[in-house]
Amino acid sequence: MIEAKDLITERKPTWCPGCGNFGILTALRAGIALAGLDPKDTVIVSGIGCSSKIPHYVKTYGFEGIHGRILPVATGIKLANNRLAVIGSGGDGDGYGIGMGHFMHAMRRNLDITYIVHNNQIYGLTKGQYSPTSDQGFKTKSSPLGSIEPPVNPITLAIIGGATFVSRGFVGKLEHLKSLVAQAIKHKGFSLVDILQPCVTFNYKNTYQWYSQRVYMLEEDGYKPDDRMKALTKGEEWGDKIPLGVFYQVQKPTYEDNLPQIKDVPLVFQKIEDVDIRKVMEEFV
Repeated sequence: MIEAKDLITERKPTWCPGCGNFGILTALRAGIALAGLDPKDTVIVSGIGCSSKIPHYVKTYGFEGIHGRILPVATGIKLANNRLAVIGSGGDGDGYGIGMGHFMHAMRRNLDITYIVHNNQIYGLTKGQYSPTSDQGFKTKSSPLGSIEPPVNPITLAIIGGATFVSRGFVGKLEHLKSLVAQAIKHKGFSLVDILQPCVTFNYKNTYQWYSQRVYMLEEDGYKPDDRMKALTKGEEWGDKIPLGVFYQVQKPTYEDNLPQIKDVPLVFQKIEDVDIRKVMEEFV
């Protein structure tokens, strides 16, 4: 069985010292091992941002795409070979900003994909602009008087949007995060793991200390993630108390389950020697 240490590559991360991405990298490797995935049958897809270098640091297959397009690429990979475990990994700007449209449609389709979002509430790679999840009033170089926009709530959006596994972790609670990632990978359907990831260089509000004073585990209160309305209520909590864990989980047929073309044999393994496309091509002549 694969161990987390077996997934370490020769490449060294170039993140700032203390960056929350280090914790996410550790949790991702551990989650893959705990879920029992085979690296040769696992693909990590990323976009653009500090977080999106993560495929270089995990010994699986990887694809680093363009900004906001993680989920279309992940969808294509999953439909080409539905036997693969497909994991998307990107930032809050990538996923909840330019990639928001893809986020909503991937969830409503319930593709069997795990989506890990490094939510640091700021654009780190481009030097500290406010992001879709930045708190209202948050001051940055692009909002010196404070952001006037209310933040995106990824948890409630995911529940309403159709995701069948909706969760939140925090890099300051690493063992809990490892377990959360493993659960998300094992779940059949669209899984969101929104991870609170302090940016130690540009975000001076949402720090490790700030989160540590506020986070609590849903499961400590005997919470069960099977009630959609209760999940939405918990998803609205933010400020003095911030819940961590699985907000909502339900079993439903996946998008791939409804495709007879790949029910028995993935597309990539289907024989094409006897396929004659000449009649189709003649239509374009």
